[in-house]
Amino acid sequence: MTASTDVAPKQSGRTAAKIVPLRRPWRWASAALVSVAVLLLLWSVVTNDQFQWDVVAAYFTTEAVLRGLWLTLWLTAVTMVLGFAIGGVLAVMRLSGNPVLSSVAWGYIWLFRAVPLLVQLLFWFNIGMLYPALGGDAPLIGPLTAVILGLTLHEAAYAAEIVRGGILSVDRGQVEAALALGMGHGRILRRIVLPQAMRSIVPAAGNALIGTLKGTSIVSVLAVQDLLYSVQLIYNRNYLIIPLLLVATVWYVIVTSLLSIGQHYVERYYSRGAGRQS
Repeated sequence: MTASTDVAPKQSGRTAAKIVPLRRPWRWASAALVSVAVLLLLWSVVTNDQFQWDVVAAYFTTEAVLRGLWLTLWLTAVTMVLGFAIGGVLAVMRLSGNPVLSSVAWGYIWLFRAVPLLVQLLFWFNIGMLYPALGGDAPLIGPLTAVILGLTLHEAAYAAEIVRGGILSVDRGQVEAALALGMGHGRILRRIVLPQAMRSIVPAAGNALIGTLKGTSIVSVLAVQDLLYSVQLIYNRNYLIIPLLLVATVWYVIVTSLLSIGQHYVERYYSRGAGRQS
């Protein structure tokens, strides 16, 4: 009892330790240097007359540019919808226990990922050379059809791997439990596997969407008037190359930013209940 009464006054006399935050001088220094560099870069872009921002503003919403922008967005949407539809089928074939289906899907993915997109577009545009009897004197398919075919089939190979990776991310035990409850394979895929696989599919699909949007600029080699080719036609007449390229650049940045915002909300939707937010 005596010992306890001696200790109590000492404990009451203790003062709370003062928490001192760790000083990080190099963090602040590096942040200041980077901020100054970014501000100088922005200042040079805004004040440099060679960028000709007045010309950029004059051509930003012209009919030719907006028509090219619309074709770019349309090609992106068609390519993504058809590409992921075909890619989903290929992913199921790739995961199938049927060796023929799995091998065919593997071969498709291997071939279309191995050949550069530009080569594929040129090949489809000149496909009439392989079947001259079908086309006669006219080309078998036009530039726009060749572009849709090339972009879609190319995208399908990558989409198949994205979907396959998402499906494989779902725990196999859940499928086995559903089978034990008597659910069919199609219902398991729709009600159990795909909703969970979307958490892995959406981020990769968002990257693929943005990549496809920018990748459509390659169709200018076939004289398809997308956004880039539209500004090229203009600056080939007036030689205002940099301002017109800036028009296309700013539009690509705006559309890509909007797609990124949409991707954020889609990811957050499919992350519900998963214990993590994008």
